[in-house]
Amino acid sequence: MRWLLALLAVAYSVSLTAQPLHFGYYEVDHLYDTLPSPFYNDTDYTPEGRYRWNTTRYRTKIERLAAVIDSMQLHAVALYGVENESVVRDLAATLEGDYTYFHRTLNTLDGMEFALLYEGDRIVPLRSEIGRQTLYIEALFDCDTVGIVLCHHPATLPYTLTALRERRPTLPLLVAGRLDETNLGPFGLTDRMAAPAARGYGNRRRNSGWTMRHRIATSPTLGNREGQVFLRRELLDEKLERPRATFVGNRYRGGASRSLPIFIEIER
Repeated sequence: MRWLLALLAVAYSVSLTAQPLHFGYYEVDHLYDTLPSPFYNDTDYTPEGRYRWNTTRYRTKIERLAAVIDSMQLHAVALYGVENESVVRDLAATLEGDYTYFHRTLNTLDGMEFALLYEGDRIVPLRSEIGRQTLYIEALFDCDTVGIVLCHHPATLPYTLTALRERRPTLPLLVAGRLDETNLGPFGLTDRMAAPAARGYGNRRRNSGWTMRHRIATSPTLGNREGQVFLRRELLDEKLERPRATFVGNRYRGGASRSLPIFIEIER
């Protein structure tokens, strides 16, 4: 009986490892709590501030972000634009999916930070490093170690990647966020959003049209299928023909974010 149980456990492990992982990135567009911070100026996002940011508006944003993340059904979603661990905890508690969260304080001037929502049976964070609007998370994806680099300040990204490659030259990397014109070739990375961007797709709308504000790039060992923009009708402001934002100027629109999420499949 013991050998049979061991065999079944090995078979289950092999089957699980063979399944692809799906990873997303979502800028949640200033998910502040309603309390004033003593470390930076967030008075606009308080009940008496410019945006009248009260508990009702905060809870509405949390619920709409949770609905978007649940509908994507990904194994992991990296977020940018959360103020602190408290808002990440509220978001994770609102999700129907069984996500664990990972968060580190970045000490930015506006309080905006990264977080990672992930399914704990497929992904295990091992350690992290904080940079200038970057967060590095080394994690197990099933049984393989992967370096995740989350970036909102693309000017510093080449220095982050250079230092990382000097220490871990063969580690598979996944880079997500604001990559802009960063030359990824020297680091052995492929922009998985390049093809849809070239066809005119994007995850944020400007007056000139759609633009791919955020990207996900990976090492070749993590697959090469092009990424996708997650789009549903309920995410769009049909009047403005763009993602339904929480605010447009000072006007409250009640949406989740002015950016759409993006995601890729990771082949292991």
